Amino acid sequence: MPEWAVILSICGLYLVLVLGLGVWSGRTVSASVDGYVAGDRTLGVIVLYFVLGASVFSSFAFLGAPGWAYSRGAAAFYIIAYGTVGMVPFYFLGPRARQVGEAFGFVTQAEMLAHRYDSRTLSVVLAALSVVAFVPYLTLQMKGAGLLLSTISDGVVPQWLGALAAYGVVLVYVFASGMMAIGWTNTVQGLFMMAVAWFLGLYLPETLHGGIQPMFEAIAASDKAAMLDVPGLAADGSPWSWAGYSSAVIVSAVGFSMWPHLFMRAFTAKSDRTLKLTVVLYPTFQLFLVPILLIGFAGVLAFPGVAPPDTIVPHLLTQIELSPVLVGLVCAGALAASMSSGDAILHAAASIGLRDGIKPLLAAPMTDTRQRQWIRGLVVATSATAYYFAVFSEVGIVALLLGAYGGVAQIFPLVFAAFYWPRATGTGALAGLLAGIGVNTLFLVAPHLRPFPLHEGVYGLAANIAVFLTVSLLTPPHDRDRLRAYTHSDRLAADETVAS
Repeated sequence: MPEWAVILSICGLYLVLVLGLGVWSGRTVSASVDGYVAGDRTLGVIVLYFVLGASVFSSFAFLGAPGWAYSRGAAAFYIIAYGTVGMVPFYFLGPRARQVGEAFGFVTQAEMLAHRYDSRTLSVVLAALSVVAFVPYLTLQMKGAGLLLSTISDGVVPQWLGALAAYGVVLVYVFASGMMAIGWTNTVQGLFMMAVAWFLGLYLPETLHGGIQPMFEAIAASDKAAMLDVPGLAADGSPWSWAGYSSAVIVSAVGFSMWPHLFMRAFTAKSDRTLKLTVVLYPTFQLFLVPILLIGFAGVLAFPGVAPPDTIVPHLLTQIELSPVLVGLVCAGALAASMSSGDAILHAAASIGLRDGIKPLLAAPMTDTRQRQWIRGLVVATSATAYYFAVFSEVGIVALLLGAYGGVAQIFPLVFAAFYWPRATGTGALAGLLAGIGVNTLFLVAPHLRPFPLHEGVYGLAANIAVFLTVSLLTPPHDRDRLRAYTHSDRLAADETVAS
């Protein structure tokens, strides 16, 4: 039996086990929209910890991060930099959102913001922004799964088939069980991928260089020494500027907890204490990235010229002496990283698409059953769209994610002002958001127009805040009764009227 067949068999068995767990986990949840989208608001610390962690660490971490370490050196440390501080805003904003969500029945970020700013148009715009940002993020996960299975099988499994196999499983269990499937599969897959990451991160430097210290000493003494000069290399191989590096960290940190699929987890927590404790523990997930980056550095001198860099992990696995069974388990861990983010993104995209994009445009209310049917239909449609881009797009994995962050970061001023600036108005919020998206998009597609080498999201945020402040001050303030739940969310009355 060829080695690649053994590896693929183990990956196949893993996919079957995850499918079974995902479908089985939905048996205890209610048949309501709250059950499907928010898990009946019952997630505890452990499950929520892994759901939040898996929502971010994905193909980006298991394939893209080693690819950056392999091709851009110290630049890859930007991932740890923004991840360390990115959850800080959520410690303050998350519990307030949870309280408001519980009082009014919100299950998505845009539902909350549309209510706070009394703007149905804002809901639709946020839904469109979320889905547009989600598609490249989900595409990233599919590309990662396809690249992995194609590389470790020596091309026997083409990339399109590998992506289809992995995300066919994700589609089925998200379709069947919703949030509870994501919670349980993310917990199991999170533990598994952490174990795999630490094994590879310690084993590969030891095998190829005699240890971590000798590995970095060898790179420093070679013609690749510039990779270790902070802040690393840009995409074209030239030194990355501190302005570009710092602005990438800032935009990513600001947008980190604003990702709608991550922000939605505030509505799934069973208490404020649960949510705050999870946020405090969350930075420990960054320890998972340390061995991931070591994997990329291990290949710099041992296997130069690997292209695309995102394939360095599966390339290393096929070039070193490892048992096919062990390689299969490692590949299954990489699949876990991809799938544990993809399921959350897919679930959130479909939920937001209906609740915030389609539902506000309908005159007649939708029944609970009808909403679940629509969400499941959108799960299929979103999967198909992302799969198309995964098969035909040539954009690198980290580039996909970094580009999406600029748009998502534009949500931050709206969320912050919702709780801390009563004078903010719906007209100001909508105008600021559109200005921020417009400027961010302009500098994303035409980077040569940037006056300074900063991430396009920084320019978008500057325009967003300026327009938001100006228009809010020029428009009438909202009624105090509407704002009371947001500005005093720690003292929500038990008898708040539930929004229809």
